[in-house]
Amino acid sequence: MADATTTPPTPAPAKTTGRRIVTGIVTRDKSDKTRRVEIQRLVRHPKYGKFIKRRTVCYVHDEANASHLGDTVEIQESRPLSRTKRWTLVKVTIPAVSRTVANLEGAVAGSTVPEASGAADAK
Repeated sequence: MADATTTPPTPAPAKTTGRRIVTGIVTRDKSDKTRRVEIQRLVRHPKYGKFIKRRTVCYVHDEANASHLGDTVEIQESRPLSRTKRWTLVKVTIPAVSRTVANLEGAVAGSTVPEASGAADAK
C-alpha cells in the first residue's frame, strides 16, 4: 500500500568544522611566514562593572608573507602547525598606513601611534 512516487530520504547535512574567524591587528612580523596578531576585547569587571581592555595573542601562519606590522587581518582557527601556531591568515582587511617600525614595535593593538612632533625640530 505504499506509494510508488515517494522520494528516498535525504541525507543529513554535512557537519561543519566550526572554525572561528576573528579580526585582529598584526603586532609582530619579524619571523618568516609567522605573524603575531592581537585580538582586543572589552570585559566587564565582576565587582565594579567597569569595562576593562583585554587582549588575546595568536600566532598566525601567513604562507605568502602578505601581512605586515599594523595591518588589520582576518584569521581562522586551524590544526596545530607548530608549538604555538594554531591560526591561519584568511585576508588582510585594512592595510596599515605607512608608519615607522620604531613607533609600532611594542605598541598595544588598537592604540594610536603618537605622531612625530615638530617640537624636537624647533630646538
